[in-house]
Amino acid sequence: MKLHIYIVAAAAMALIVTQTTLAQPAQPSPAAKSSLHTRPSSAKPGRKIVYTGQRAYSLGKKITKTIKGRYLLYLPEDYGQAGKTWPLILFLHGSGERAGGGKIHPKLAKVGLPKTLQRGSGFPFIVLTPQCPTGRWWTDADVARMVMTMLDDVCEKYKVDKKRIYLTGLSMGGFGTWYLAQNFPNRFAAIVPVCGGGNLYLNRRLRKMPVWVFHGAKDKNVPVRNAYEMAGTLRQMGGNVRLKVFPNLGHIMWDQVYTDPKLYQWLMQQRLGAPGPRAKPKKTRPNTPPSPAVKNEVPIPK
Repeated sequence: MKLHIYIVAAAAMALIVTQTTLAQPAQPSPAAKSSLHTRPSSAKPGRKIVYTGQRAYSLGKKITKTIKGRYLLYLPEDYGQAGKTWPLILFLHGSGERAGGGKIHPKLAKVGLPKTLQRGSGFPFIVLTPQCPTGRWWTDADVARMVMTMLDDVCEKYKVDKKRIYLTGLSMGGFGTWYLAQNFPNRFAAIVPVCGGGNLYLNRRLRKMPVWVFHGAKDKNVPVRNAYEMAGTLRQMGGNVRLKVFPNLGHIMWDQVYTDPKLYQWLMQQRLGAPGPRAKPKKTRPNTPPSPAVKNEVPIPK
């Protein structure tokens, strides 16, 4: 079996943001001029008339933006079969793998899902792993736009099943997973946040999206309370969410997540617009410490 991992050179992608024309304010009526205390400033013949006082204006300007970034791309062993499209997993790494200078961090392929790919198991997904720049976060608006532009570019160039695009990330990437899903809820068939957190209010945008949350009970970097709050709030909003907390693990617990075949079997059941079976509530395990900030918590599955 051949393992295909591509380190793609910095991709330059141009994005037209908007194009309109600069509009001058409409001429106010005499009554409006009086109410706004506007008057033409003294102007010589041939010069532009400028009204003083407070008035409403509009701005329109053409902006062309070039988005650059680096990423790892994994293609399955059987990629290239005629007429076949492939599900894609978008993976967001943690803060320790950020890199500057347009480079790929040497640890990027050695943590989380990329590490699982290195083990050589036949993996039936395309995997896109963007590189977050040093000092930045996945929740920065321009970084999020870079990621989504990368995703669009990969979908155009490769045989991606756009109904089966999944999003996951660990630690900083767990926060990024919630953020991207809440801001682009129509792009992902399912999400898997690992030891992350996010905006509780915006969970209402994810009520139709299958979500599987993972966390370590002894996490001292990102409190497990984040997982209980995010999953519990989403469940209260009618969402399709399940939660797995590892009782004896801390922050670095993602190997247990990304090496579990059940995760990928679950992902394969999810399609955009036609999600798989909903998570069934289970009884809470004995001696499970409750989170006082959340009522009707999602039970921890055995």
